[in-house]
Amino acid sequence: MTQATIAPLVLHMPAPSASELKAARVAAGLSQVQAAELMGYPVQQGSRGGLQSRTWQALESETDERTMQGPVFAMFLLLTGQHPTHTLSEFNRCPQ
Repeated sequence: MTQATIAPLVLHMPAPSASELKAARVAAGLSQVQAAELMGYPVQQGSRGGLQSRTWQALESETDERTMQGPVFAMFLLLTGQHPTHTLSEFNRCPQ
């Protein structure tokens, strides 16, 4: 008996530019802090009393060399309902 070969799912997941990341965050209606919390990035107390995410600020900065990795951006798009070809759905193991 031979086993069927299943081709792996291959998705194109390019890293976003700083402006693409900012546009996706704004389209989702999220602040930088909310987006950082959604994706598990650190949030800290800002110098003016509120919260901030220096990591997210750097990812949206045109002058910073750090960028968000493509698969992480794909997950952000999925979580915010913006992915162009895929959506998340709840998986119910015990249908009622």
